[in-house]
Amino acid sequence: MVHVIRKEHFNAAHRLFNPNWSEEKNDEVFGPCANKNWHGHNFELIVTVKGQPDPETGFVYDLKELGDLIKKEIIDKVDHKNLNVDVDFMFGKMCSCEILVVEFWKILAPKIASSSSNAKLHKIHLIETQKNSVEYFGE
Repeated sequence: MVHVIRKEHFNAAHRLFNPNWSEEKNDEVFGPCANKNWHGHNFELIVTVKGQPDPETGFVYDLKELGDLIKKEIIDKVDHKNLNVDVDFMFGKMCSCEILVVEFWKILAPKIASSSSNAKLHKIHLIETQKNSVEYFGE
């Protein structure tokens, strides 16, 4: 099994806020991330695809095609956006990195699987800050 990895970047704002809670409880749980005026990050998105290299191309998955797919399906929709109000696949959901990475998976996994008989999405790693990141393996 070979893993190929593509890294992309985007900038976005969001607010961690549970509408079923009071402002005080949101502030207590989420701290400054519950700021009514949002806050932003320079995110890194790292997508790992696994499979066996194709005997004709030597590729598990063409990394340029993977970059184009990520840009079209994810980056163009989230870059310089407010995740809470501008991104359709996040409407009505908590805008935590944990939820965001699962939504990215739902978008990318079927597209990767349908475009290759061999490759499968293995992992998405979303880095919010130098200290905070999440990984998702589709489980």
